[in-house]
Amino acid sequence: MRIVRGFDETQRDHVARLFWSAFSGKLGRVLGPEEKALRFIASVLQPDFAFCVVEGEQLLGVAGFKTAEGGLVGGQLSDLTPVYGTFGGLWRGVLLDQLERDLADGQLLMDGIFVDASARGKGVGTALLDAIIEHGSEVGCHDVRLDVIDTNPRARALYERRGFVASGEVDAWPLHRVFGFRKATTMVREIAR
Repeated sequence: MRIVRGFDETQRDHVARLFWSAFSGKLGRVLGPEEKALRFIASVLQPDFAFCVVEGEQLLGVAGFKTAEGGLVGGQLSDLTPVYGTFGGLWRGVLLDQLERDLADGQLLMDGIFVDASARGKGVGTALLDAIIEHGSEVGCHDVRLDVIDTNPRARALYERRGFVASGEVDAWPLHRVFGFRKATTMVREIAR
């Protein structure tokens, strides 16, 4: 296994499928149906904001990050409307905006981590987290921040093993039925200088 920065255009659809597999429980009611969700996600992926684990030619997992310049899964209303139409793009944009997180100075924001089902339990997630933390250190950040939803205890356990500490909680009410989770915990890991 090796870690690479970004992915090439031939992997765009595969990355979109991996993202959808990981986050369809949270985004399915907003971005569905699947065919449209995959088309939208593939169109807004920004490879420069990702680290990938590959083995041979196979992409096993991706971790995205967000800066003032962009994030792994970008997009705006003008990207939604070609896929969902004007009205469909508008209401989806309003709901997706509720998931946006502000950037803080000196902090690297993680923008999703997802691992192919066939590669789970092989250290891919840990390798991706380490790459994100190392990148944060290289660009002068003092910590890395992420959010984990209450329906994903396995991910939270991984983050805790890698030194992330809970620093707050966001209640998804009244949109918890739309997004499929009730609370999200903000977790932060300090970067040693």
